[in-house]
Amino acid sequence: MQTGSCIMKVNQHRTMIMLLRHLLAIAILPFTVAVLVPIWIAQRNGVALALGRSVGPVFLQVAGFAVLTLGLVLFVASLRRFATEGRGTLAPWDPPSVFVVHGPYQFVRNPMISGVILFLFGEALVLLSPPHVAWAVCFVILNLIYIPLVEEPQLERRFGDPYREYRRHVRRFIPRLRPWRPMQK
Repeated sequence: MQTGSCIMKVNQHRTMIMLLRHLLAIAILPFTVAVLVPIWIAQRNGVALALGRSVGPVFLQVAGFAVLTLGLVLFVASLRRFATEGRGTLAPWDPPSVFVVHGPYQFVRNPMISGVILFLFGEALVLLSPPHVAWAVCFVILNLIYIPLVEEPQLERRFGDPYREYRRHVRRFIPRLRPWRPMQK
């Protein structure tokens, strides 16, 4: 009976550590990008959440809310895959140890970043804020530079031929219409 209790405590400890690793990575990366920076931009530019005064702006806000929600769902689904299948976090200093190619990763190589991009553009539309659109564009440009120069070479070194095959079939940000499935050996 004691052995089973010990194993349960070890598993609870591992689960708690993984949860803390994820919370730290989320607090540092996407929370900063999608919440802290936009709050700073809003304060600096006098942007406040307010309902549009005519049909056009209200339509943009509703569309923005839909885009923001889609981005959040994509981000959470991707994060869940990293945690459960990849056994790692979204942080470059604590990456998954297992190559993840299921769920949203079957359609797009960077669903987490795609989710954040959608969230930022949705946020800009909800706020009807050109400065927030500029921030979203800057975030896209930063990732268009960082991912191919830094992240993809690291993934290629870590996962080798399976990653190279995946990269040949799945685009970086624009999703496929049909899911990609690796060839079974």
